[in-house]
Amino acid sequence: MSTPATETFAFADAVELAVVERSGFVESRHGGSAVVLAPDGTVLRSLGNPAAPVFPRSTLKPFQAIASMTSGVTLRGEDAAIATASHSGTARHVELVRGLLARAGIPESALGCPPAYPQDVETRDAVVRSGTGKQRIYMTCSGKHAAMLLACVANDWPLESYLDSEHPLQKRVLDVIERFTGERPVASGIDGCGTPVHAISLLALARGMHRVGTSTPASPFAIFREAGVLAEAVRENGWVVAGPGQADTVAIDRLGVFAKFGAEGIMVMVAPNGTTVTLKTLDGSLRVGTIVALRLLADAGALQHQAIDAIEPELGLLLSGGDGIVGRIRASV
Repeated sequence: MSTPATETFAFADAVELAVVERSGFVESRHGGSAVVLAPDGTVLRSLGNPAAPVFPRSTLKPFQAIASMTSGVTLRGEDAAIATASHSGTARHVELVRGLLARAGIPESALGCPPAYPQDVETRDAVVRSGTGKQRIYMTCSGKHAAMLLACVANDWPLESYLDSEHPLQKRVLDVIERFTGERPVASGIDGCGTPVHAISLLALARGMHRVGTSTPASPFAIFREAGVLAEAVRENGWVVAGPGQADTVAIDRLGVFAKFGAEGIMVMVAPNGTTVTLKTLDGSLRVGTIVALRLLADAGALQHQAIDAIEPELGLLLSGGDGIVGRIRASV
């Protein structure tokens, strides 16, 4: 008999986060859980069951980047941003990743993430036309992997096994997660890019991201100095974190938030004043995370609804019908 899997929150725990309206008719609803922390880190609002564990997926990248940065790897500006990015694989992204690898003469073949095509449509089309095919460096997580490999070189740790959960780097990552979130993971697995992923509650993830997003490069503590450097790099280099036209990039560049999505419907967002949101859609949909997080921040007084209205058309939420727009996806929290 197989062992029952550790589960995230159940249907009964979910609340409606967003709806899909077509021609005045609500045709779909997205449920999930969310939590909002005030600037001082206290719980301001709780929706669903944010105490239930989730795999944070790519929203762990800030902690993974900090682990590399506190392991002897100096990352600043765009280099720090690419280490925490889920990038779209443009030529500029690839140049940054290659630059990290070149610091220590690390070959692209050492990247442990799977080969992929760029997610950016124009770049992918160019790659296909050139006959180059899938490459590891195009994979959306390659910046994180390059930073991890640099940490291994800096500490004489083996490169070949850097994705193993018992590798010194991955133990450092786990330590950073626990220090920032204040919670020990209840389960671990393998993320889509091959790195270990650890299940924590949405509330713990919110605490961790609040600490990252409110850290300062002037902190007297090294780990929080690096977190402050990372937060500053993300806010100043939104294009690196995702890519042209991507929701995270739009939110970062236009509203000054620290934004990071994760697969299976995870979203984390920290407003300039420190108000923090984490959420997960029960069905794993990514399409509503940005607008729901932004509206929750606005309801908390951390952003202006008018400013969100201005960028909403850029978030891919409008529904077409024939040659026109007939509906939209909207937050219902």
